[in-house]
Amino acid sequence: MAITLLAVNCGVPRVIGHRRGLPVRSAIGKTPVAADAVFFGRAGIDGDRQANRLIHGGSDQAVCAYDAGHWAWWRTEKNLNCTKGSFGENLTLLGADEDSVCIGDQFSWDDVILEVTQPRGPCTNIDLHHGRVDLAQAITHFGLCGWYMRVIREGYASTRNPNVCHIRTREGTTVKEAFFARYDSRTPLALRRRIQEISQLSSNWRRAIARN
Repeated sequence: MAITLLAVNCGVPRVIGHRRGLPVRSAIGKTPVAADAVFFGRAGIDGDRQANRLIHGGSDQAVCAYDAGHWAWWRTEKNLNCTKGSFGENLTLLGADEDSVCIGDQFSWDDVILEVTQPRGPCTNIDLHHGRVDLAQAITHFGLCGWYMRVIREGYASTRNPNVCHIRTREGTTVKEAFFARYDSRTPLALRRRIQEISQLSSNWRRAIARN
């Protein structure tokens, strides 16, 4: 299944506001890159940085994706005008969301192959970034979370609206199911266990589900 890549976004850490009187540094403020192609390495996209490597980044969270199809919902329900990179994502996609993408799915174009590893957990920095207090809560409630991917094959990939190939896994556990397995206590135990057994699931998300 082909989907559309609207933008490849990168950012560097900067102060986005204050929490309990202290400055908060984050790289959530990402913007579309100007280059026609960028390099995707095991640790992420060349030029993209993280402020806290203990929480963000690493091979299992090398690339973050978000569906632009959610923009209308955010505008209507939360009066939030979205654009490319609004949620701190590296890839702004159209045609793939948390209900259609599964853990272990792959996305490929040009030289690069990416593999879905986990949902993106809600972060209060999204509120600070937009000057709001309700966005992380809405993400948690509705599962409009986006997802992380590891880089299976490194290389250069174009940034100008290529058709990205979506290769589905046989596992069939969606990003949204994996998200609520962690954040919704009503998730059946059998489903939690099945998700934990998915080989492509990141170890961090597997441990988080086990703690619930």
